[in-house]
Amino acid sequence: MSFSRPIQLNNTLLGAGKEPLVCTPLVGADEAAVLRELAVILPKRPDLLEWRVDFFAAIADTGRVVALARAICQQAGDIPLLFTRRSTREGGQPIPLDEDQVLALYAAVCRSGAVALCDYELSAGEAHFAQAVALARETGVCLVASFHNFHETPPAEALVAKFAAMEEAGADVVKIAVMPQSPRDVLTLLDATLTARETLAVPVISMAMGGYGAVSRLCGWVFGSSVSFAVGEQSSAPGQVPVEDVNRVVDVLQRAIAGR
Repeated sequence: MSFSRPIQLNNTLLGAGKEPLVCTPLVGADEAAVLRELAVILPKRPDLLEWRVDFFAAIADTGRVVALARAICQQAGDIPLLFTRRSTREGGQPIPLDEDQVLALYAAVCRSGAVALCDYELSAGEAHFAQAVALARETGVCLVASFHNFHETPPAEALVAKFAAMEEAGADVVKIAVMPQSPRDVLTLLDATLTARETLAVPVISMAMGGYGAVSRLCGWVFGSSVSFAVGEQSSAPGQVPVEDVNRVVDVLQRAIAGR
């Protein structure tokens, strides 16, 4: 039984349909730091790597960004790379680029062939998001639309509407992360995830952040979330769990669900 939708990369299923897919972040400030992280993470065999380029001090140097993306891709082998600039409005690091410059950077990286997926925030606005969709279609890169709320957990109806808006805008995958203030907020996030899984045609990724939210990172796949973000070397968001712990808990849950 499959709980989550698989993520398609061209004609290939990411992770051969495994669920949940486990993604680990790269958050180094320079090439040496990123490659050190990568050396620690690769033996743990995540299904996906995410390069949070907003942590990269030389983000304004497109040549260096593209070169490092290619180096990551080469060393990662068959592990795909997700390219992400997280904006300050959604919890990212300050960068010296405006939104047009960010999209130009995305264009250079996507056209380089080094990345398989890119994350772009729906909150960038309709015109900018449409450019990201066009770039994804041009290059064959999978577009993950994202929304992050580091302050609260909106009602389930609002979250489902946000997921649906991402799909309607042209995303290949839709992602929401929220901050719970109570265990009930985690239930709200999981409820919205299950509804989105049942009503949308695209894969869904969701997570509640912080301590309460760790539950969603371990069992969110049962409610339809296709990816769990886990710590490989350093975390990129509050509440991330080490990849080894995620794998152990998922194995226990999968065996219990299967009655083994």
